[in-house]
Amino acid sequence: MRQVIFLFISILFLGLTSCEELIHLDLNAADPRYVIEGDLTDLSNEQIIKVSQTVAFDEARRYNPVENASVVVTDDRGRIYTFQHIGDGRYRATFRPREKGTYNLLVTIEGEEFRASSYVNPYIDVDSLGVVEDVIFSDTLYSVTLKFYDPQNEPNYYKYNISVNGEEFKFSRVYSDKFNDGLYVTHQLSDEDIRWGDSVVVRRQIVDKPVFTYWNEVQSTNPGSAAPANPTSNISNGALGYFSVSLAKRYGFRVEFERE
Repeated sequence: MRQVIFLFISILFLGLTSCEELIHLDLNAADPRYVIEGDLTDLSNEQIIKVSQTVAFDEARRYNPVENASVVVTDDRGRIYTFQHIGDGRYRATFRPREKGTYNLLVTIEGEEFRASSYVNPYIDVDSLGVVEDVIFSDTLYSVTLKFYDPQNEPNYYKYNISVNGEEFKFSRVYSDKFNDGLYVTHQLSDEDIRWGDSVVVRRQIVDKPVFTYWNEVQSTNPGSAAPANPTSNISNGALGYFSVSLAKRYGFRVEFERE
C-alpha cells in the first residue's frame, strides 16, 4: 500500500545553527592524517571548518583536534575570511556564500599546506513536497519526497541531510541529473528512524561535482567491507575530508495525515 500526502508540510527557509556530519573513515593507526571538514552554506552567516587528525582505533578519543592551524578562505572577488579557533579543532568566520562565486580554502598546519576550491551553483527550487507510506510485509516505512524541474543542458548535483525530531542532521544521500537532465524529477529520501507523528527536516544543497563525488562514494561504501576505501577528497596534499560551499534550504515535514 502506498499513500502520497502533501499535507502538514512547512517550508523552513531561515538558517538555523550550524550542524556537523558524522563521517566514517578507514583510519590507519600507523599513519595519522589530517582531516578537514568544511560545509559552508548560506543558511547562516556563521561558517565552521573543523580540523583534526586521525587516531588509532583503540584510543579513547575519536579524533585529535588540531588547534594551531591557520584557516583562510578567499573568494574570486578578492575577499579574505580568516577563521578563528573556537575550541576542539573548530574554526569560525562570519560571512554568507555568494551564488556563482568560487571559494578557495587554505589550511596551514606546521608548515604543511592543504588547499581546496568549491563553486557555488545557483539554487534549484522545489515544486512540491510530500510524505510517502510504504508497507512491506509487516513493516511500515515512511519517506519524504521533493519534486522539481531539473535545469536542462547543465550538470546538477544535489545533497540531502535529514534531522528527525530535532536530532542532529545526518547525511541521507546525493543525486546527479546524469539520467534525468531537464526532466521533472522526484527525489525520495527514507530513514529507518522516521515514525508516525515525527517531525522531519530535510536540508537540501546544490553542490559542485567534487563534493558530489565525495558523498556518492560515502553512500556507495559497503559497510561490511573489511577495508573500505576513504572517499575521494577535494583537498590537496593527502588530507581526508571535504570542502563544500553551497546554497541550501530546509524543508519541514510532519508525518501525519488522514487515512482514506
